[in-house]
Amino acid sequence: MTDERTTGLVLHSPGGARYLFDPGALCLELLTTGGPGPHARYEVLHGPEDLTRWLGQSRLELPAGGVRVDTEQLAAARTLRDALWRLAVARAHGEAGAAADYAVLNHAAAHPPLVPQVGPDGTPAAPLPADGDQLVSTLARDAIALFTGPFADRVRECGGHNCQLIFVDTSRPGRRRWCSMERCGNLHKVRALRARRDRSAEEGPAGRTDRLGPAAGPA
Repeated sequence: MTDERTTGLVLHSPGGARYLFDPGALCLELLTTGGPGPHARYEVLHGPEDLTRWLGQSRLELPAGGVRVDTEQLAAARTLRDALWRLAVARAHGEAGAAADYAVLNHAAAHPPLVPQVGPDGTPAAPLPADGDQLVSTLARDAIALFTGPFADRVRECGGHNCQLIFVDTSRPGRRRWCSMERCGNLHKVRALRARRDRSAEEGPAGRTDRLGPAAGPA
């Protein structure tokens, strides 16, 4: 599993608001590009160039032209992503996941991955040139490391209303609930505040009188 960034991906809510989302693992970043079933409407990987463009936005931060991706490799990436969706949701709900989806991970991981390199100044360099098979293998290996590692039981679905984003909670307390405090965390606070105000309004003066005791009746 790759190291967690502090910035995350820039996503947009249905209303157009920008917010940061860090799912905590490279493989889970891929889930923001679309997926099976109801997630198909969010599909963004229509062509090989879309996958290479996503690389620059991911925590790999690879230049768009650095990885060669053809249509078959794009299809493999989407197949892997769909299997990852099903497995991640299963894990988030305390289930093991389907054997067929784990087979997809193992098949993708069997290819050579992206190869780490060091630059002439001793700092990490982009593992380029590379191809789509290496990229898909790297994503699959990251998923295997996640599902078999120390945070395997911390794969979670956002607790926000109608939000299905998946993340791994790598925080020390292990109490992360939201995809992003900027979005679902704040929305939850707003809804909770409105609910408290509504309860107060419903109680009204009668509610306050009840707490003080029954009103005196006629003599």
